[in-house]
Amino acid sequence: MSLQDRLDAFKADFEAGKPPYSVPHSVIDTMHRATAELIASGAAQQALKAGDTAPTFTLDDPDGKPVSSAELLEQGPLVVTFYRGVWCPYCNMELQAMQAALPDIRDAGANVVAISPQTAPNSRKSVRQNALTFPILSDVRNDVAARFGLRFALQDYLVDLYKSLKNDLTAFNGDPSWTLPMPARYVIAPDGIIAYAEVNPDYTRRPDPADLLPAIRSAAAHHA
Repeated sequence: MSLQDRLDAFKADFEAGKPPYSVPHSVIDTMHRATAELIASGAAQQALKAGDTAPTFTLDDPDGKPVSSAELLEQGPLVVTFYRGVWCPYCNMELQAMQAALPDIRDAGANVVAISPQTAPNSRKSVRQNALTFPILSDVRNDVAARFGLRFALQDYLVDLYKSLKNDLTAFNGDPSWTLPMPARYVIAPDGIIAYAEVNPDYTRRPDPADLLPAIRSAAAHHA
């Protein structure tokens, strides 16, 4: 089953209120409204695209160890996935799919990092919950996400909804700003040029990790 098939199945069960999910239709409607407004805003069109130069970054892993994109790019192409946090089931399914594809990605010559705004303890939870073996990095205040053109502020009505669901992003992220990154996947070539970019303001839509492999192989071949 593809990643999107898994996401679609989860979404159908969640929105139908199948156990263990029981969410009022008003909550679903509010989530749909927020996604539709983010799509209509055109924010995704402002994000970095294939052919652009990726900003370099150094972010800490859950143990406080700095991870440098420049150092990883010296080894070959780099896959960067931006995700919302461990509280997001769609993000967790994507991370699991990335972990399953990790041998193929590494065989193609690339490293992988995942970036979210959450604090180190929540990143450690991401690692444990999804049995990950690639670096999970904390992007405090979504500063790196902003450099990729991915950061957006939640509308007040969505903040109110998250609070009512006990999903306090200020606690998850250690940041009062109520911002998130749009989910995104990038393949960055060793010269820093983006070889593949997929940004979707609809957080329920994610590419299969296998979709990245042609761009990885091409970037690795040029590096060799």
